[in-house]
Amino acid sequence: MGLGMESTKEANSEESSEKVILVVDDDPDILEALSDILLAEGFGVRRARNGQEALARFTPSPPDLILLDLMMPVMDGFEFSQQMRKRPECAKVPIVVLSADRNVGSKAREIGAVSHLAKPFELKELLNLVRRSVRAGREMGKGSISA
Repeated sequence: MGLGMESTKEANSEESSEKVILVVDDDPDILEALSDILLAEGFGVRRARNGQEALARFTPSPPDLILLDLMMPVMDGFEFSQQMRKRPECAKVPIVVLSADRNVGSKAREIGAVSHLAKPFELKELLNLVRRSVRAGREMGKGSISA
């Protein structure tokens, strides 16, 4: 699923004016493809292969949005969301669940995600959801939105 783009720019500074998306997925092809797509669209990207890595990507500042797979080794999306919500500076960062699970909607609601997409998904649908979620998160102080 790699797109062949050579950009490896990672967003790690608070000075960046671009919106930062944390992509969390244990599939390296999906992780690379999502990262490349978001970078090409002007977003900053942080990557993690599991929930434990994702928690470490909250420094120096929390991301503006998290694209989260649920089923991952080490720390899955459920445990990640519980641990993340315990941190006051991270508790209101919106999460969009990306999953092949046919019950993705109910599982997304369980963890307090603002929305979800079932894999495989259309690129246009993903980008519209990311833009809407980032905009709504910013307007509501990174609080819950209805998608």
